[in-house]
This record gives sequence, C-alpha cells and structure tokens, in this order.
Amino acid sequence: MLNQWQTKAVMASKTPSPSTGLCFLVGAGPGDPGLLTIKGKECIEAADVLVYDYLCNPEFLRYAKPGTERIYVGKKARAHTLTQDQINELIVKLTREGKTVTRLKGGDPVLFGRGAEEAAELAAAGVRFEIVPGITSAIAGPAYAGIPVTHRSHASMLTIFTGHEDPTKPDTSLDYAKLAVADGTKVFLMGVERIEEITGQLIKHGAAATTPMALVRWATHGRQQTLVGTLGTMAEKVREAGFKAPAVAVVGDVVTERDTLNWFENRPLFGKRIVVTRTRHQAGALTRRLTTLGADVIELPTIRIEEPRDLLAFGELVQDCHTYDWIIFTSPNGVEAFFKMFYKLYNDARSIGGVRIAAIGPGTADKIREYHMAVDLMPDKNFVAEGLVKAFKDHQDMENTSVLWVRAEEAREVIANELTGLGAIVDEALAYRTVPETEDNLEAIARLKEEGADLITFTSSSTVEHFLGLGIPLPEGAKIASIGPVTSATLKKHDLKIDIEAKEFTIPGLVAAIEKKLGK
Repeated sequence: MLNQWQTKAVMASKTPSPSTGLCFLVGAGPGDPGLLTIKGKECIEAADVLVYDYLCNPEFLRYAKPGTERIYVGKKARAHTLTQDQINELIVKLTREGKTVTRLKGGDPVLFGRGAEEAAELAAAGVRFEIVPGITSAIAGPAYAGIPVTHRSHASMLTIFTGHEDPTKPDTSLDYAKLAVADGTKVFLMGVERIEEITGQLIKHGAAATTPMALVRWATHGRQQTLVGTLGTMAEKVREAGFKAPAVAVVGDVVTERDTLNWFENRPLFGKRIVVTRTRHQAGALTRRLTTLGADVIELPTIRIEEPRDLLAFGELVQDCHTYDWIIFTSPNGVEAFFKMFYKLYNDARSIGGVRIAAIGPGTADKIREYHMAVDLMPDKNFVAEGLVKAFKDHQDMENTSVLWVRAEEAREVIANELTGLGAIVDEALAYRTVPETEDNLEAIARLKEEGADLITFTSSSTVEHFLGLGIPLPEGAKIASIGPVTSATLKKHDLKIDIEAKEFTIPGLVAAIEKKLGK
C-alpha cells in the first residue's frame, strides 16, 4: 500500500484533466501597480499561463511563479497580435489542457473589455472560469487627474459609454439625443480617434459647447497626461497637442474641481522619466520610492543574480559559519544567498553560534534583520568597503580574528586585502554572481529607445558595465545618477558624466539626491 507521500507523488505525475483547468478573467486595473486587487495578484501567482493585454502594467508579470508561461495578446488600434476570436480559442485550449490560466485585462474585464465574450466562450466549452473585477480607468483616470466623477455640488449621476464600437455594425448604438441631455457626468473610453465625431454629436443633440471636458492619457501611470478644454474646443486641442490613445474622456462640471484636487500631477518628480537598472528582484524598492514622488519609471534590469559556480564550496563555508568570529555581508544578495544555504543545512537559527555580524550599509543591515539577526558592526556614514574596514579598525584589534566574508564573485578585494593586512584570517564565501540580463528587459529597452529618459540610475559597478554591454546609446539629454563613489568610479572609467551622486550611499540617499536635483 502506498503511503501518503507516495500517493501524492503519483497524483502529481498524472496528466491534468480538463476538469482541473481554471481560467481567471482578471481586471488588472488602470496601470498603477497599487491598484491591482489582492485577488488579482493571487490569480497571477497561481497561474500556469499568463495571457495579458497591451494595457496591463508589465510590472505585474513579476508576481508570477518561476516557469509560468507568458503570452502577450495585446491589441491597440489597427495593431492586433491576435484577433478576439483567436484569444477566445487560446484561453479555451489552455484551460482544457488542465492549466490554471490567468487572463489579464486592463481596467475591469467586463466594462468594455470583452471579458463577457471570453467568459461566454469558456462557458460554452464547459470549462471552469472566474471573473475577477478590477478598478476601471473610467473612475480611476479622472480621480488621478483631480476630477471626481461625482460631486455633491456638481453631479449625482454618472454615465459611462464606449467611444469605440463594433466596426462591423452598420449604425451606432449610441443614442446621442439621450446622452447629450443626460444629467451628471459623462465618461467615455477608447474615443480619442473619434473625438471630433463624438463631441460634435453631443453638441448637435443639445449639449452645451461650453461644457467642461478633460482627456486623461495613460491614466494612473507616471507618464499620465491631462488635456482640459470644453466640448466645443477639445477636438482642436487634441489635434494641436497630437494627443493619442489610450485615454479616458470626462465631460461635466466636475472637471472644474481639477484646479483644487490635482494631486497626482503635482508631485515633485512628476513628468520625469527615470530608468532603474537594478535586477528585477531588487528594483522594487527604488521604483516604489521614485513613483511615490511621481516619476515615470522604466525598469530595465541589466543584470540578474545566479548561484556561484562552485555551490559546494560555498555550502561548506556556510556549514562552518559558527566557527568564525565574524561574518561580513556586503550586499543584500549575499545575505539572501547565505541564509538560503544556511537553512538548507540547519533547521535552527541558533546553529549560527556566537559569531558576530557586520554589514556594509543600511540596506544590507535591513536584509539581515529580515532573518531576525542583529547587526554588530556597520560604518557610520561611508557605506563602502573602505568604510567597513575603518569600522573594524576602530572597533577592535583584528590580529588572528577569523572572518567569513560573504561576497559576490565579482566583488573588489578591498575587504580581504585590508583585513588580512591587519592580521585577520579571512575566508571568502563566493555566494552569487551577477550575469547580464538578456531576456527580462526587452520591452523596457524598446520603450527607452522610443521615448528616451530624463535620468538613468546606477546602483553598482555591475549595473554600469552591463548597461553599457547592451549597446544602447544614452538618450539625448539624459542625466546619470550614481549611488556612490565606487559606482561613480566605474562611470568615470567609461568617460560618462555623473550629474547626481548620493551623499549617503543607499537607496534612500540616492532618491533624496534625485529629488533635490530634479524635483519641482
């Protein structure tokens, strides 16, 4: 008789049946990562296959588990990767194969998102599906432009309609006579290319040409643009500004509240496009701080972290970590690699013994504390190798002190050389290596080439070297920001001008320097 573990293994080896397949039709929200629902994030994490649209924020893809298949089916005006019928066939096929499919759609899946059609196809195929609502740009877009769609002084009714109807229909199904005289606020989606026709029809059927109107492009993104006018002037303003889709249109007196409530576009870094070159895994902390200040961030990972070439040798040093006087960590990546190995070898944190722990700076110290370990030594200000060596000099006599330095394969030898010179016995645990990122940055590279940037940030020498290895010309007018002198030295080696250097060599220090230089 099989025991419970053998039974589970046999069950796991069986080919999934159609009855085990499940398709989530998920509204990914309007673009701001914070507006993705918790349920939506859980569906991304559970997916075997992600099928996603043009308007979905690429950041959401990072929530997927390793090995998740990603299929882009983006559609924009006159440029479809797949037709709607092909998308329907695809999600039915994948779900019938027994997979968990997460179909990500911008905004809400059933508010002019054709999610109802996809659900109908899944229902007809007899496969399981769930509809997961999302925050619609029809409400979020105006709100991020400082325009509430309802307001006690202006509107107690909201009408939402589409500006992009089925092109196969011979006539419009929109009743402009009713829309023109409807009370309250009117919002329409996907109507920029027909703006003259739509505004003209509303005026023709009785709407006042002086009615306030706004268009919000790339709503809730760092690149949001808002165009304000009236029903009578908007078409001309769109032509003059070259205003393009995707945009939300809002019509009504609520638009006048923008002067008071425009919070999103008034932040200090709004309108600045900033490139983050850290690994995808690490970019989040810098990205969040910059986007909170209003920046439009392009995450362009130039490197990724991989295991060391000699994982066995690293494991042997970690196994003996309790025999040392000190463990030195010089990066958060080293901390993660060390404790990942440590907990493979030991199941009790006390196995680390009485060893003391040193960190090169606050970021590394914070990562150590995540593992519920205290930091015994850290430089006061100079968060580089030289600063850590000085901290040791000031702290104690290093003669015959045993040190385990957890480091990257490519790290400078300053710590080992200097501490050895002080009489310490230093072993180097090569915990990880940085390699060029060649797959997880293609969309970002395309966007950088097309749109340019105001600033490119570098947080290590390896990000500099590997960014230059991509062969991308620096965008015209783009400035360069460095986290500290070591990174700056690498930039100077390549004859690159440094416009911003952090005074405190940390992510908060870098952001503070950027805000001081570029902020409003």
